[in-house]
Amino acid sequence: MKKYALIAVALIIGAAIAFGVANQGGGKVLNVSDIGTDPGAFTGTITITGIMAGVSKYDKSVIGIMDVKELQCKSQNCNRVFIPVKFPEKQPLVGDEIKATGEFKKLSNGYMFVAQKLKVVKNHKIGG
Repeated sequence: MKKYALIAVALIIGAAIAFGVANQGGGKVLNVSDIGTDPGAFTGTITITGIMAGVSKYDKSVIGIMDVKELQCKSQNCNRVFIPVKFPEKQPLVGDEIKATGEFKKLSNGYMFVAQKLKVVKNHKIGG
């Protein structure tokens, strides 16, 4: 009987370790408003969710994302914060809600979020 109890305990411990390893880096998903104007405060790999609002006219691999809550603001006086996201693969469309996983890189004129993974969650019909 003790043998079965030891095997059960070993399996539970093994499962807990496997679960912890599988979820490593999974962490909390941050919104653009969580990051605000201080992206330098966020180090290491993180996941950001936001709405694709436009593409850089200088580098087509760079998009700007805004907070999902900004969709509720209908006036011209919205204080929107945009985060530049560099992703060299296929770009999402304007209005796509995305989850991007990567990290901030310090540039001479600010920060850019460099995404290793980018997933479109859904599309919000914006801009006409």
